[in-house]
Amino acid sequence: MLRPNPLPSLFLAFCLLAAPVLHSPALAKPAAAQSLPAGVHQVVMIEGVTEYRLDNGLQVLLAPDDSRAQTTVNMSYRVGSRNEGPGETGMAHLLEHLLFRGSPKHPDALAEFARRGLAANGSTTADLTNYYATFASDPDTLRWYLSWQADAMLNARIARADLDAEMPVVRNEMERGENSPFSMLMQQVASAAYVWHPYGRSVIGARSDVEHVGIEPLRAFYHRYYRPDNATLIITGRFDARQTLQWIAQAFGAIARPGGALPPEYTVEPVQQGARSVTLRRIGGSPIVLAQYHLPEAAGDAYTALSIGSAMLADTPAGPLYQALVAKGLASSVFGFARPMKQPGYAVFGAQVQPGADPQAAMAALERTLETEGIGQLDQAALERIRTAWLNDWKQTYNQSGALAQALSDAVAWGDWRLFFIERLRVRALTLDAIRTQLSAWLLPSNRTSGMYLPTPDPKNAPAPAPADLGPWIGQLDTGTGRPAVAAFDTRPLSIDAATRRSALALPNGPVSLALLPKATAGEQVHAVLRMGFGNAEALRGQDLVPFATGAMLLRGADGMSRQQIEDRLNALDSQLSFGADGNVLNVSLRSSREHLADALDLVFHLLRAPAFPEDELERLKRSLRTRVENDASSPAYLVRNTLRRHGQPWDRDDVRYTPTTAETLAWIEALSRERLRRFHERFYGAGHLSLAVVGDFDPAVVEQRLRAGLSGWRTAPAYERLADPWHAVEPKTFRIPAPGKANAEYRAALPLKLRDTDPRWPALMLANYLIGGSEDSRLWQAIRVRGGLSYGVGSAVSASPFEESGAWMLFASMAAQNADTLQAEMRTVLDETLKTGFTQAEVDRGVQSLLNYLQLGRSDDAYLAGRWIDYLDSGRSFAWQQHIIDQLRDLEAGQVNAAMHGLLDPEALSIAVAADPDPKH
Repeated sequence: MLRPNPLPSLFLAFCLLAAPVLHSPALAKPAAAQSLPAGVHQVVMIEGVTEYRLDNGLQVLLAPDDSRAQTTVNMSYRVGSRNEGPGETGMAHLLEHLLFRGSPKHPDALAEFARRGLAANGSTTADLTNYYATFASDPDTLRWYLSWQADAMLNARIARADLDAEMPVVRNEMERGENSPFSMLMQQVASAAYVWHPYGRSVIGARSDVEHVGIEPLRAFYHRYYRPDNATLIITGRFDARQTLQWIAQAFGAIARPGGALPPEYTVEPVQQGARSVTLRRIGGSPIVLAQYHLPEAAGDAYTALSIGSAMLADTPAGPLYQALVAKGLASSVFGFARPMKQPGYAVFGAQVQPGADPQAAMAALERTLETEGIGQLDQAALERIRTAWLNDWKQTYNQSGALAQALSDAVAWGDWRLFFIERLRVRALTLDAIRTQLSAWLLPSNRTSGMYLPTPDPKNAPAPAPADLGPWIGQLDTGTGRPAVAAFDTRPLSIDAATRRSALALPNGPVSLALLPKATAGEQVHAVLRMGFGNAEALRGQDLVPFATGAMLLRGADGMSRQQIEDRLNALDSQLSFGADGNVLNVSLRSSREHLADALDLVFHLLRAPAFPEDELERLKRSLRTRVENDASSPAYLVRNTLRRHGQPWDRDDVRYTPTTAETLAWIEALSRERLRRFHERFYGAGHLSLAVVGDFDPAVVEQRLRAGLSGWRTAPAYERLADPWHAVEPKTFRIPAPGKANAEYRAALPLKLRDTDPRWPALMLANYLIGGSEDSRLWQAIRVRGGLSYGVGSAVSASPFEESGAWMLFASMAAQNADTLQAEMRTVLDETLKTGFTQAEVDRGVQSLLNYLQLGRSDDAYLAGRWIDYLDSGRSFAWQQHIIDQLRDLEAGQVNAAMHGLLDPEALSIAVAADPDPKH
């Protein structure tokens, strides 16, 4: 038995708020403290409402009132749909029904209520479940009902037969809500507004959960929450307080306080960061528009201002909503209320759209009035009108014992029964400025979830998913079959060298360096990398993004082929292809198969030699690049990376190695044109400096044949010179970069190293870095991730060029913005302690074995082998170089590792960048 959704009327909205102010009636006296039963303790009395506590934790509120010959008893359990977990939705409400089905002592509670003349019922909300009865004042009836409540707390039957019998009733209650477009729209708006918190779920639950609930989980839910320390017993009206306390002690005192604590609640709904909207289409009714806004919990001061302010906005006929929608013919009625809840709740406003009016126009007027125009229209007269009505309603509630019991129960749901009286104080003290301030803070577009109901004669909805039937398909499977055997491949470095055919394919327009490694693979897969070099740093001056964009356009259209046709051709060839340009080098990565490799290579050379650079695709690429750059501009990870790359860079703006600012990158994107790309392609693309590495199941003769055919007659590219990247000194500096609104922050540090990978210290430095931050067993990871819990990801990396004395040591971490300073300090602490203590031989031995395992893992991957070979072709090496490094690692001693670390890794020389929200608590 759910409380109905509030109707769009101001009076009922007021009732939901639980009101204030009244005269001071003669106060009934509580039972004398010295005469209290054993185990019962008086806590406080406020205006005739006295709180008692039993030793088992049961809270009791007594409010005697002899003015009417009736008594109301309300048992409130602090459990509602908010406490339901996955698969449990609707349990709180189901239990409310089942408690009335009886217990062994009271097999038919509802029938007994009727015989004794009790007007009894129950209700379930998101925060509370309560059971209440009002009856003509009678001591015997009161004592009996208290005994029933105590029995129901401990001994409810919760039987399968009762659940089955009650299920049609619950379904009918559910269907009544489903018939209402207003109820369904409210539910869908709440669901969209709350991403994580259970307030977004219907109290009555999901139909599938309710219809399939097991009796044991339901019984477990009952025993988990129906306990004296989670309940408040409220009695109002005519009764003898002293005698009633004796009966309460007798009925409830013997119930033990459970040993375990109530389940903790962790879920906090994050601040909404953008408007959301829902559209519901069903048959019948009139259009409805809604706007819901997150609010703070009911116990806070801000809520009172927001609840009164919501009533002022929705007041009929003087309120701004009425004037903006009803008075102007957009709606037939308006409503609005703030819903008081234990945890942060919401306010909802809406309008029934006038027949023939435009729902979109009504929605726009609703949102505009709430978020801009309406708040400024609120005046002191409006406040006094709503305040007076609210206080009058509070007085009526206080003076009616049944209504008082419910109001106290509501306050219990919000967190404290005294809120019933506190709200009166707050409403009396409210000022117009306070109301306007709170409304302006919370009624924001970014905090809004809008809903629109549009009556539709024949709505088109997707079908309900049918259960999957795998039987027919299982029958078609070939059982008892194995996969084709593939010969094992020896992944030792020197064995890889022995299996690879290295040569230079002589062609009229220049040689092609080859590393061809034919080997058996699963599915006859082949991986290949083609590398093309062209020009030098001087020739590429002023080209900015053109080299990159030229490569990026190669898959977007070629002579006789559109972008879609290229994708379709690759699908037909069961192949994957990508182009990546970096300065004066273009890398082409290809994954294909023995069957299709020749045709895939033909396609590669066609795309390389005859790109179309279609204007429409170039515009799409530019839009995509702009979006990426604009998103990166506020990304902490990009900010620290770009800052350190720019710090101390020796290149001028026209140099292809220059790292640009965001503004410069956007300007470069705007300057891209088809003509610039076409001229660049004609000038720089061609044969002359090509290398190809192929690994997998293929015929080397076929590869050489397709190379000859694909490159035949192609122009020779300008002579290639590798872009030098020499070491240069960089002054250490720390950058604090504001990243407002970003919950995650980034740390990055860099140290240029004057080091080539032929330096005898290189293997020792590789291992030192690995032990500092290269794995989940490293010093940084263990201190910052495992013990400190400061970062999701933290580590370090080191590099050294095979061509020149130029390397770098990098450290990186991500963290919550509020932990940025702590993490930065902890990074330095770990580095200092590591430099002070060094590594033991045992650590070195473990690290070496771990590194060797990862190297072996890499050599088991064909794409890795192809990538390594293409680099080795550039540097004139082979896997013998890796074997050399392996041999050096195996012979390392702790003294060598510590010496390399002390000689090369200086924390004082680090440049550090931290990008974080400067006000993370905002």
